[in-house]
Amino acid sequence: MSDSDNPANTIKEWVTRYTDDLYSWAFYKTDNKETAEDLVQETFLAACQSLLSFKGIDARTWLLGILNHKIADHYRQQYKRAAVTEQVEQERAGNALMESFFDEEGSWVKKERPQQWGDEQGHLLDDMDFTKVLRQCMHKLPATWLAAVQLKYLEEKKGELICQELQIAPTNFWQILHRAKLQLRKCLEHNWFKRGE
Repeated sequence: MSDSDNPANTIKEWVTRYTDDLYSWAFYKTDNKETAEDLVQETFLAACQSLLSFKGIDARTWLLGILNHKIADHYRQQYKRAAVTEQVEQERAGNALMESFFDEEGSWVKKERPQQWGDEQGHLLDDMDFTKVLRQCMHKLPATWLAAVQLKYLEEKKGELICQELQIAPTNFWQILHRAKLQLRKCLEHNWFKRGE
């Protein structure tokens, strides 16, 4: 420390000396001015709270270490918020999908009843045009639904492993698969089977 080991003076000196370096690094890592400013401020606050544990190593290195932890925390929180938002959006999409297929009693809505796809369905995966439409339909699924379908039906993984990988409960996994298959069926019927009508 400096200035006769006065913590307030030490922090003031560090703010003056290292703010620009810390801001540059935070901005480089986040590409957002406000976020970078917040992270630098949080770094100095954490430095104030941990000043007694400062062992006299290079102050810039110590502050950059704190900043790197703050950046990691920022991205963890951002990921958690995105995961919660995605889960809410998937739940809404799933509910809307179910409401479009079934009435209040749980019976099929007449226009959404499964249709016969004809005799050629056994050879559909050999048809390049069909597989293109199937891929397009799959990529319209929410991210978790797509991952569940790919892991279950393309990679042939067991449900338990998929639940661990996607960090979802088994009941949620089977619900996701059911809804994904309904959505895929609807998309395929609209974009493949009914295209000539």
